[in-house]
Amino acid sequence: MIKEDYIFLLWPPIPYSIFLCSALFCSVLICSALLSMVSTKKLSSLIGLIKDKASQSKAALLAKPNILSFQLALLRATTHDPHAPPIHKDLSVLLSFGKTSRATAAAALEVLMDRLQSTQNSAVALKCLIAIHHIVKNGDFILQDQLSVFPFTGGRNYLKLSDFRDSSNPISWELSSWVRWYAQYIETVLCISRILGFFFVGSSSSNAEREKKTEQISGFFNSDLLKETESLMGLIEEVSKMPHCLHLNGNGLVDKIYAFVGEDYLSATKEISTRVTEFRHRLGCLSFGESVELVCALKRLEDCKEKQSRGISGNHEILLKGFWGSIREIRNLIGESKDLRETGKLGRTKSRMSDSGRFMDQDNAKLDRHSVRFGSERFDFTCKGIPVLGITESYLLLK
Repeated sequence: MIKEDYIFLLWPPIPYSIFLCSALFCSVLICSALLSMVSTKKLSSLIGLIKDKASQSKAALLAKPNILSFQLALLRATTHDPHAPPIHKDLSVLLSFGKTSRATAAAALEVLMDRLQSTQNSAVALKCLIAIHHIVKNGDFILQDQLSVFPFTGGRNYLKLSDFRDSSNPISWELSSWVRWYAQYIETVLCISRILGFFFVGSSSSNAEREKKTEQISGFFNSDLLKETESLMGLIEEVSKMPHCLHLNGNGLVDKIYAFVGEDYLSATKEISTRVTEFRHRLGCLSFGESVELVCALKRLEDCKEKQSRGISGNHEILLKGFWGSIREIRNLIGESKDLRETGKLGRTKSRMSDSGRFMDQDNAKLDRHSVRFGSERFDFTCKGIPVLGITESYLLLK
């Protein structure tokens, strides 16, 4: 009386095919429950590891021979692991392409930028930015030069990461804010380097080189010196905007960024100190407008002291204490100078001269027309600019 198509152990009797489907469904539910017990972090790490191996295999088959080693080293340095920073060995391989031809260096850098701008993973993006920052700090001229002109249009949002978001998990979401800030920070470093004419981060100079640089700075116009000083202050301001670490304490990626940025911070303070010291020698020949502009810039810089990251200030507390002390001192010196102590307005007036005086002034103007302008009081022949024929202009306080 038993039929093969039915199981009579269950009541009411059901077809055998339906029983198999039910058993399969229960198995799926059990597997889902087991997977839910597995850590999401471990599962993400496994998926990221598979992606990294697949990318390396693809590169080994399709990459151009002249940049194969660069691309493989780049993939090893920019894995999906959200905790481990790139190792020094792989970063050194990237730097070695600075000793190749300009065309090869440009192709290698294009691979790096494509990796950065095509990824949606915050860990990969941060590691690409660390690689770029490493090139800026330690790369040879060819790589740095290619980096400074890529893309050729330049401009704001140079790295195109201002709207980067990775919401795959809480850590990736928090790392996304670091990607946006770090990209803006690197753009700031590149912009400052263009203004200064050299990459100021990561460069260790000897005493002779520093003296030579100080001598060069002493020949700058006041306006150029102000421009460079304010551009360097932009880096201090950018560091003060560094994201807070809510769940990233001890994260290797963030610690690596802290180390790089801390070194840049010290380099910027040294460059600023050199220029502020030069302004100390020029206090007697600064115009009212230049004095006000300098005071405003120094005030803006001092505002960053309260906002600076504890991770930066804590590691270099002694050096930064002297820096902030010198900034406060020069600001007080400007405030105590005659031009700023008086409450009157500064105006430009033409001093009256006799006919003979005008004649003599014309002769002096012809002689001084081709004179060299030095703003520093360390030189005997300081002047405010080339005189105008027939008129001697001076700055007087109108009480």
